[in-house]
Amino acid sequence: MTPAVKLLLWANVGIFVAGVLIPPLHGLLIQIFGLRPEAVLTGFRFWQPVTYMFLHGGIGHILFNMLVLWMFGVQLERLWGPAYFLRFYAVTGTGAGVATIIAGLLPFAFSEPTYVAVTIGASGAIYGLLMAFALYYPNAPILMFFVFPVPAKYFVMIIGAIAFLSVPRSAGVAHVAHLGGLIVGYLYLKYGGRTGSLQFGRFGLMAEIKYRYLRWKMARLRRKFQVYSGRDDWDGRVH
Repeated sequence: MTPAVKLLLWANVGIFVAGVLIPPLHGLLIQIFGLRPEAVLTGFRFWQPVTYMFLHGGIGHILFNMLVLWMFGVQLERLWGPAYFLRFYAVTGTGAGVATIIAGLLPFAFSEPTYVAVTIGASGAIYGLLMAFALYYPNAPILMFFVFPVPAKYFVMIIGAIAFLSVPRSAGVAHVAHLGGLIVGYLYLKYGGRTGSLQFGRFGLMAEIKYRYLRWKMARLRRKFQVYSGRDDWDGRVH
């Protein structure tokens, strides 16, 4: 167990247990520290895009988030060190909260419910960690639905697509925060000072997309040409 992951686990579990033991405290914490875009923009509760990620609604909610934090966060903290890990976690979680606020202002059907709803949970930061893990270890297997092993790069593509397609039907699940955590995590790693160790030219989702496009383009070009075997000449075989 690494120190930053341990600190985050204690903070999340401690707040959750306090809310379970004192039920009125749980409701008060969500009201004050949960993320509600309307409260941030009209009530000037500017701390909510940060504090919401330390609150959880039920045992399944916190268990899943903390399990993923432990599974992937430990490896990333060993790679980065505690300071950068905590900074990345805070940036992706806060970025997911800001994405939720922006989504609540858009002229779409899902925006009005998002604007007045309360979002809680560390899922935005957790999705950011999943993005980071996929960028550094693209071929590491992750169990999709805890059953099917899928390379990390494809796992993140799938959960990103699910989050994107589920945004219009965000009933009780913060799909906007999930998608925001993925996007902010990618952008922060690419432009936030870790590009040297990440080497985006060789690894990552964009490299995989470019590789697939190049293979498709070469296959098209190959169909336009035919190669005829030549004869051995003084300077080698000629085709």
